[in-house]
Formats: sequence, structure tokens, C-alpha cells
Amino acid sequence: MSVYAPRTHLATHDVANQPPEFADVNLYAIDTSLREAVAREAGAWLEQPLLALGADMGSERVLELGALANRFPPELAQFDRYGRRIDEARFHPAYHELMALAMKHGVHDLAWRTEERGRHAAHAAMLAIFTQAEAGVMCPVNMTYASVPALRTTPEVTQPWLDKLIGGTYDARLRPLQQKSGVTIGMAMTEKQGGSDVRANSTRAYPLDDARRAFRLVGHKWFCSAPMCDAFLTLAYTDRGLSCFLVPRVRPDGERNTIQVMRLKDKLGNKSNASSEIEYHDAYAELLGEEGRGVNVIIDMVHHTRLGTIAGTIGMMRMALAQALHHTRNRRAFQKTLADQPVMEGVLADLALEYEAAVALTMRVARAFDATDGEEKAFARLAVAVGKYWLTKRNANFVYECMECHGGAGYVEEGMMPRLYREAPLNAIWEGSGNVIALDIMRTLAREPAALDAFAAELERARGASAAFDSASADMVNRLRAGSHERDARMNAERMALLLQGAVLLQHAPHAVSDAFVDTRINGASGRTFGAIPASVDVRSILARHPSL
Repeated sequence: MSVYAPRTHLATHDVANQPPEFADVNLYAIDTSLREAVAREAGAWLEQPLLALGADMGSERVLELGALANRFPPELAQFDRYGRRIDEARFHPAYHELMALAMKHGVHDLAWRTEERGRHAAHAAMLAIFTQAEAGVMCPVNMTYASVPALRTTPEVTQPWLDKLIGGTYDARLRPLQQKSGVTIGMAMTEKQGGSDVRANSTRAYPLDDARRAFRLVGHKWFCSAPMCDAFLTLAYTDRGLSCFLVPRVRPDGERNTIQVMRLKDKLGNKSNASSEIEYHDAYAELLGEEGRGVNVIIDMVHHTRLGTIAGTIGMMRMALAQALHHTRNRRAFQKTLADQPVMEGVLADLALEYEAAVALTMRVARAFDATDGEEKAFARLAVAVGKYWLTKRNANFVYECMECHGGAGYVEEGMMPRLYREAPLNAIWEGSGNVIALDIMRTLAREPAALDAFAAELERARGASAAFDSASADMVNRLRAGSHERDARMNAERMALLLQGAVLLQHAPHAVSDAFVDTRINGASGRTFGAIPASVDVRSILARHPSL
């Protein structure tokens, strides 16, 4: 804070009963739920890197950078002053500083440059912590992380890119690959006519040589987030089928590639991040994998970006909850702090319970991404979709309830809550909206018996801790093995998520947390709004896990 404190003695009144600024706090150090999950799913090696990141992200300066990057969104410059085509998104300096911080801390590459246990849990935890300060920059950072498995399918093409990505630093300059100190990688799949149905794409690819490694692309993409990335994975049809390509912004001859940015989207939230509509005008591209197998190549990137959507969601949840706790513990009404009023206490405890369960599931899923054995790999494929479906859907109402805890102060743009509220629906929409994800889950269960076995095995690990949980688990597994109608997809996804959360909490959380979760989420002893919980819930023990600043 400024060395000159704001004036509180005004001409007509004294300013009193207002919370202190939420700033200069280590966002990781105060997060008991995340610290326990990190210790469980990754280990002690990650403690110091996350404490360093938490201190940076909770600093007054970085929190202000997040506000600035969203207050002054990117602008599109299609031409320079002489009328020459440049197609550049221009960002506020705060955006570039945040990107540099993210890459300095290794959010984009730590999972790929360490052999430690829990490397993908490390990525999830770092992304969650960074999101608390600013979510938009995590789009290019998470895509860069997620691109590595797809890039590794064709090392003869992509090794120079991987060498710049892993261990690279932020370099916003438009330069040939060999002149860069680091790179970011984006993804562009969606087209106007198809949306999530990528097989309806119309973009075409034409070979430039007999070897059929280099192509020219003609077509468009309706959503291309972070168009200032150094290259993009994209889908286009050759005469042999839908294929995956790497499209650099600078061609091998050093010239700008013919990727035209038509406009930037005017989005509800996520203001700091440029999302664009682009066209390929004979754009240079290199084939990844085999022709006609494009979905198989890019699906690994999608798989890893989905982990980012749930990690980003717990980051938003955490900041919203922290803001609500900070406000209600520092403001009084009717002779008590707001947080000590019994009804508010129930709301805060229920929100804290929701966050605990979200962290538990996210970090368990992240651990599965490390897997080399078949069962854990199958679990990762299924559980990341289950988590994506449920956690991202819960987020918008979660953030709203945290906003309501502030009263009118939460609805004012000078605070963080409106930005969090606008951001909250996004992760449920991109990388597959709810129906797409629910149907993906059904297809995975139908095509991969190992996935259902892995799900059942995960529930079995918690068997015996709760009769209600055991009964619900057995019923769910039996229903899934019997097969379901497509119309059951959403109900199945929801119940699977709740049971996975319950399984992790029953194994690892304090009884006050796990018992309350099973009672309110699985056994049905709650209403339909946060805080509508039975008086038997041990709210004091739940809230004690969330210390004041």
C-alpha cells in the first residue's frame, strides 16, 4: 500500500468499519486445502516454488497488474501507418509483465522439464495460484503447456520449437524462431459453421512439395485465442482427410505468415486475453502426424488444456472465497462481524466445503496425468472430463455467492468481484461446453472398459468410510455398467464428479469436511443454494482451515 494512507476523517463523517486492502499476502501459504493436496499428489519438492509464486501473485503490485491488464484490453492493429498488413494485437504493458512472470515461474513448462513426482499436479497448482491474480494470461500459458504432447508426435518438425518452449522465457517480439528466447503456442480449431463439430471444418490444406510435409492453408477460424502466439496447432482438410498442422507466425524464409486477424472478440470477461477471428490466405503450415489423423494428434493438446480449465476454476474459486472471508471477517453488523453471524457462517462454510472438494478432485486428476500404467491413464482421460463438466459449472454460482457476501460493495467495479464474476462462466464453455463434455464421458465409458474400471477402483479406495457413500457408489457403478441413455449424460457426469470428490475427501480430508460433503452433496441433506445446510455441519472446524490474513 501507499506510504500515504487514505484519509479517513472527512468533513461530514469518519470512514469506519471497512476491511483493509487485500494485498501483500502469500496466496499459497494461506491455502490449507491446496497445500495439503500438493503434499499428497506431488510432494515436498514443490513447496518452495509455490511459496515463491504465491508471494508474487498476492503482492499489491501483481494484483494491480491484473486489474490494469483487464481495464485496458488489447487492441487490434491490422495495418501499419503506411497501409501495410501487420495483424497484431497490442497489449497494455501489464499484460507483458504478467506473461513474463508466468514463464519465469515455469507455469508453461515445469511439468516438462522435471522428472519429479506430481509434475502435472505442479502445473495445476501453479496455474490455480496465478489465476487468482489474473486469469487471461493463463490462456496462452496453458495452451503452451498443453501443446507439448502434440508437438512430440513429430519431432523432426517440432524439435526446434520444443527447444525454445521448454526452458524458454517470455519473448513478445515477432521474430524468426531461431532469434527467440522462448515461444508460446496456441490452438485454432473452431470454425463458423461447425463449432465443436470440427469434422464440419472447411479449411483446406494443399501440399507445397512431393514430400507432403509443408502445406498452404486456405480458410478461417472463428475462435483463435492469443493470436500473438508464435505458432498455432490447427486442423484443416487435405485430400486424405482432416489433419493437424503447425502454423508459425513467421515463415521459414523470415517473412510474416499470411494469417490475417479479422477482428478481436468483444467478450463478457477474460478481457486481458485477445480472442480473435482469423483467416488463412495461403498460410504456410507443416504437417504434424499423419494426414487424416489430425484429431488424434490434437486431442492430446485438448486433453491437457482441459486440466487447465479445472485448475483455473479452483483458482477463481479460491480468490472469490478469500475475498468473501476477508470482507466478512473485517466488517461488523448488529454487534458481530458478518462472518460470525450464524447464517453467514453457514454460507461461508458451505463455500469452503465446495472449494475443498474442487481442489481435491483437481489435484487427484492432475496426478493421473503423470501415469505410465494403463489404469491411471484411463482414469485421467475420464476424470479430467468429469471434473471439467462439474467444477466449471459450479464456478459461476460459487463466485456469485461470494460476491453477495460483500453486499453492494461486491457489485462495484473497483473491487475484484465483478471481474471474477465475468470470468467465471468461461472455463465451462471453452475446450468443450457442458453437453459436449457429458457426451465425451459417455463415449469414453462405452469405448474404454478400462476407464470405468478405473473409476470404480477409485471409489473402492474409500469404501467403508461412509455407508451413504458406499451405497451411492455401488448404485452409480451398476448404472454405468448397465449402460445409459444419452439423455442421462448430464446426470451421470454430475454424480460421477460428486462421488470422485467424496472418495478423495473420505480418504484424506478431516472428518468435519468429508462428513459434511457426503451428507450435503451425496446424501442430499442440503438445499439448492450455498448455505442451505443442516445445523449438524461442523462449520467452525471447516472455516478454521481458512485462516484470516
